[in-house]
Amino acid sequence: VCSSDLLKVHVRKVPLADDVDLADVAASTIGFSGAELKNLVNEAALNAVRAQRSSVIHDDFDVARDRVLMGAKREEVLTEHERSMTAYHEAGHALIAWFLPDVDPVHKVTIIPRGRALGVTQLLPEEDRYHYGEKRMHSQMAMMLGGRAAEKLVFDEYSAGAEDDLKRATSLARRMVSHWGMSEKIGPVAFRQGEDHPFLGKELHEAREFSEETAHTIDQEVQRFLGNASDRASKLLADHRTQLDAVSNALLQKESIDHADLVTLLGPPIPRTSGEKKAT
Repeated sequence: VCSSDLLKVHVRKVPLADDVDLADVAASTIGFSGAELKNLVNEAALNAVRAQRSSVIHDDFDVARDRVLMGAKREEVLTEHERSMTAYHEAGHALIAWFLPDVDPVHKVTIIPRGRALGVTQLLPEEDRYHYGEKRMHSQMAMMLGGRAAEKLVFDEYSAGAEDDLKRATSLARRMVSHWGMSEKIGPVAFRQGEDHPFLGKELHEAREFSEETAHTIDQEVQRFLGNASDRASKLLADHRTQLDAVSNALLQKESIDHADLVTLLGPPIPRTSGEKKAT
């Protein structure tokens, strides 16, 4: 069932304004699960109620999508240095995604604290994907480490704000090496150290079926993948330092910028590759 059909089911009892086009809403929620689409409609309806409107308008769905994807806004008072570092961090993510065609398009960048994050770079796929190739994964890792690379380039230090980026990039690299046979040094072998428990939602660590030497090689390959991704991000940002400054300054002035703002600042994005069908 496509997201447009699911949306029609969820909005049956929700009064919609004339400016709401469910096809447009569905196009901006590619990859959403049925539960997320239901939550989107509920959040949009709640936003309309807060604004004392009798029907849900298009902007309500925009607000709801941001809340579903990025979390609720937090009231935080950051120092100027913290705001600047956050702006460059998010600008780093956005710039890498803008110039690497394997990464999903940038939809919005914000330094408004949401959820547990001080800022968010929101990517939206152009189509549903059910398969990732290794080139896309390497580009994805570079994008994940782009915020950290921007911090080092501009401030000559890293911040603790990159913790989640590092966690996700490391998890991806380890799966590429030990689960999906994407390391030539390791070869076409799947080394699994445990299995996810279907009820507890935890990984059960069992005795691994490979040697300490192999484990060490896996760790080295994971580090190599991450090091290459970090170097790639750092070089790309250094080559586009003027644009990095421009995006960061726009974030400091406006707090949130969208795809159209980025086109004005950076020019059209590199055309996305379409040789794969999709699958974080």
